Amino acid sequence: MPDLLVKLYELSDNSELYKSLLDKGIRIVRPMTPNKKKVYDFILKHFREGWASEIDTAFTRFPVSCFVAVDIETKEILGFGGYDCTYKGYFGPTGVAEDKRGLGIGKALLLRCLEALRDEGYAYAIIGSAGPVDFYKKVCSAIVIEGSSPGIYSSLI
Repeated sequence: MPDLLVKLYELSDNSELYKSLLDKGIRIVRPMTPNKKKVYDFILKHFREGWASEIDTAFTRFPVSCFVAVDIETKEILGFGGYDCTYKGYFGPTGVAEDKRGLGIGKALLLRCLEALRDEGYAYAIIGSAGPVDFYKKVCSAIVIEGSSPGIYSSLI
């Protein structure tokens, strides 16, 4: 899977997307460090240990470099997205619980992380080893970085 490049300075206002999620009872928040284990456990349950380890790194930064989607009523985590976890300027990993997909949560987590990268001074972001390339092209005008596959994850042990 290739890496993608996103021009952060071209991001549009996404407040309507976040409002639409609030209307559905879903809030995108930057978790506090006391939520670290809960986020880690959510990722282990729904995804894989490697992603949980990457997001674990997000909690070593200030501000914490991830966001989660939370059900306002139950406080249940529905999805997560991280940035600056494996490499600086990188978005990911990210995931949404299977039964909560299709609500716009993944899109909102992606955009909120990209906005945070922009707000922290980055002009560009890399989406590493992007799975749904067409989704990223549509949502944030990402472009494929030629010759980037297998990319940074080729040296995993």
